[in-house]
Amino acid sequence: MKSKLLIVFALLNSHTFSQIKKIERPDYKYISTIQIDHIIKKLMDTAEVTGLQIGIINNNKISYLKSYGYKNKSKDQLNDTATIFYAASLSKPLFAYLVMMLKDEKKIDLDKPLYQYLPKPLSEYENYKDLAGDDRWKLITARNCLDHTTGFPNWRQFNPHDNQKLEIFFTPGSRYAYSGEGITLLQMVIEIITGRGLEELCREKIFAPFGMNRTSFIWQSSFENNYAIGYDMNGDPLQKNKRTKAYAAGSMETTIGDYSRFIMGVMSGRGISESTKQDMVTKQIEIKTIRQFPSLNNDSTISNKKIDLSYGLGWGLFLTPYGNAFFKEGHDDGWVHYMISVPGKKYAIIFLCNSSNGESIYKELVEKLAGIDIPYIWENYIPYRATIKLSEEYLKQFTGEYDGKMKAKISLNNGKLKAESSTTGLPPTNLYATNDHHFFLKIMDVELEFIKGNNGKIEKLLVNDEGDTFELKKIK
Repeated sequence: MKSKLLIVFALLNSHTFSQIKKIERPDYKYISTIQIDHIIKKLMDTAEVTGLQIGIINNNKISYLKSYGYKNKSKDQLNDTATIFYAASLSKPLFAYLVMMLKDEKKIDLDKPLYQYLPKPLSEYENYKDLAGDDRWKLITARNCLDHTTGFPNWRQFNPHDNQKLEIFFTPGSRYAYSGEGITLLQMVIEIITGRGLEELCREKIFAPFGMNRTSFIWQSSFENNYAIGYDMNGDPLQKNKRTKAYAAGSMETTIGDYSRFIMGVMSGRGISESTKQDMVTKQIEIKTIRQFPSLNNDSTISNKKIDLSYGLGWGLFLTPYGNAFFKEGHDDGWVHYMISVPGKKYAIIFLCNSSNGESIYKELVEKLAGIDIPYIWENYIPYRATIKLSEEYLKQFTGEYDGKMKAKISLNNGKLKAESSTTGLPPTNLYATNDHHFFLKIMDVELEFIKGNNGKIEKLLVNDEGDTFELKKIK
């Protein structure tokens, strides 16, 4: 009993009493800020997540903002709620909100073919010359761009024909296929219609009115004093891209406070009509695919029907036990974000993360903090695997060179066991232990098992590469 009281005292001592509060979840249960901290810190440590920020909205008001981990680990700099994070695809719903504002102003009709707003045929624009000969571009509307039914691939470099060209793969409006190309097209049209740039429009209509003072589609000098860098699955830092051109599909920089203010504005319908607000979160197209990417996949599942998985205008939609929800992911190397709102409960939770490992904890985070099961399989959020810590002294026995079907080198660097292969072009990559002789790679589906000989020393390595198993002998 005494030890339990000491633990409680220690927890209370790490928070001022004014900071401790309980937050209502959509399921009417309450979770304390101490519990939130404990859950987040434990999951970040387990999955090796470098940095994360959280915003929670209750009763359409921000009730909790908190930062965890590092914005720059090598400099021992911690995140705070004013730290600039690259927003990746969280840019898209903000752009969608701008379009809906312009729709209310009668500047654009969501169902009018976009080419009718242009001074020349779409295929005569340099960026769209690949569409010459396929008149289906005349069918594309703003609604198609916002609900991802244009027929475009996500990006032309992901064209399954491997020709790097922009093509239309199905009749616009007939099915869902996530596409940054569609958002980029709509941005061009909006800028032509208004005669103004994306950054200028958003600053006037959203950033300033919503109090988003540290948000921009282009890099600002004011960001230099406090910004995060991204980290890959190995925990290695990635170079910061300070974008100088505004792209609606994903150039925005923001903070957890600013983006939470945006979501709060969305939930209250700030700056748009009630009918437009409802249109954004109304089912536009059913989602049938097993996974979101590759976006042009033709596979299908009936599992999505159970939650009515679909897309609205700028958001994904699904049915929770507590009402309809809208959600959006953000993903780039070193940056993975997630937000979900249950508007009927006046609730939302937002995560910004500067670590590629963040997606591995989102299923559990949303489940434990909000009581909601997200469509993590469709989102390809592979949950983290349990690992164990082994001492440097113990890990030394595995180092050396291995040869067989491929060449491999196992090294030890700063307490991390790493594998590399000149045969496959694999750079030094972290290995994660599941027991005292079995390891795996996070970046690909590869398992490694070290085998000892009769003398008790490591003599070979079994590699399982997506089900294909082969043996490498230790030669050094």
